[in-house]
Amino acid sequence: MHTVRVIAQGSTRFVDPADRVDFWEEHNRRHLVGLTCTSYDAEGLWAAGVNYELGDLRLADISGGAHVIERTPELCRTEPKDAVFASLLVDGTGFFYHGDGYLTLAPGDLVLYDTRRPYLFGFTGPMRQLLLDIPRSVFTDRYEVARGSFPLLMGKDPDERALLRSELAALMRMTVTRQVEDPQRLQDRTLDVLGGLATGMDAVSASSHLRLAGAKAYVDRHLGSPALSVDRVAAVAGVSVRHLARLFEPEGTTPARYIAERRLRRAREQLRDPAHSALTIADVAHRWGFASHAHFTRAFRRAFGEAPRDVRPERP
Repeated sequence: MHTVRVIAQGSTRFVDPADRVDFWEEHNRRHLVGLTCTSYDAEGLWAAGVNYELGDLRLADISGGAHVIERTPELCRTEPKDAVFASLLVDGTGFFYHGDGYLTLAPGDLVLYDTRRPYLFGFTGPMRQLLLDIPRSVFTDRYEVARGSFPLLMGKDPDERALLRSELAALMRMTVTRQVEDPQRLQDRTLDVLGGLATGMDAVSASSHLRLAGAKAYVDRHLGSPALSVDRVAAVAGVSVRHLARLFEPEGTTPARYIAERRLRRAREQLRDPAHSALTIADVAHRWGFASHAHFTRAFRRAFGEAPRDVRPERP
């Protein structure tokens, strides 16, 4: 397991009400993006956030009361930020204004926007937001999105909304607990979901893309469960077993092979880790869902060209 690093925490709770807006603007300037903030609450701004590092991505878990933040044209010039933000509104309602229009947001809505362009983001009451900070170079290395494409409001289709919420909620849960088995894979999966929608896939392709990502996410979270099966993954993804197989075809694999390969990789990681040297090979095989030591050894040798015992660190 890899520790997810907390890079900042901030709250206006213990700040003098007269200083809360300045505090919150400085917190965001240092750890997220330059912006101005306005609150009309007589008791002053209520806002709190935790910022995490996850590979190339940053994640901010932000909660607060009714307030408005704005990235003005002047801030875009004086405090440049070259990133794509993906904001999932978890609780509350809001609105997003930019030069080309106005969006209203409800819980479950996800808006993707460009930090190089001015915007205004308002929340009408108590809110919680999960915000992914994606460096533009990381995003555009995978996807060609025209500058005028942003902002994008995603997840209005009920199926897409459910899968988006499930996918990003899983990211949030794994990140806030600071225990992620494979940060790079988690980052890649998140970018695949967002990029697939941002590049304008048709509804059928986008839905398939999301279902595949959701299926992979479920597999990765349940690799150690004896109940994990192709039938179970298909049921969770909301498709038939045959349709699930079709989703995996472009990946050059099958659902069953994907499960086996992910389990073998996890087992090899654990066998290589000196912290788990007290576990027997049979213990590791059982931990990752293999019915017998012999079956595990055969599958391991086919996959990696060596026996499980050969990858264990030498004891001092």
